[in-house]
Amino acid sequence: MYEKDLLDSIMIYQFSAIDLNLFLDNFPDNEDAKKDYDIVSSKLTCLINEYEKNFAPLTNFGTSVKENPHAWVEKPWPWEKEN
Repeated sequence: MYEKDLLDSIMIYQFSAIDLNLFLDNFPDNEDAKKDYDIVSSKLTCLINEYEKNFAPLTNFGTSVKENPHAWVEKPWPWEKEN
C-alpha cells in the first residue's frame, strides 16, 4: 500500500507544480506563487527520490538507474501493476 500512496502523492505534487508553473507564466511577479512553487517542487523531488530509492525508476533520467541499473528490467512499471 505504501508504494501506491507514494505514487499518488507524486501525481498530486506534479499536478500542483505544473499548475503553479502555468500561473507563474501569467503572473511572474507573484511572490506567494513563487514560494508555493519552490515548496511544491522541493517536496516533489523528495517524493520521487524516495520512490526510486525504494521501488523502481520513474524516468530514464532518475537516480535509480545509476544506483541499480537492473531495476529497469527487474520490476514492472507503475502502470503495469494491478490496482
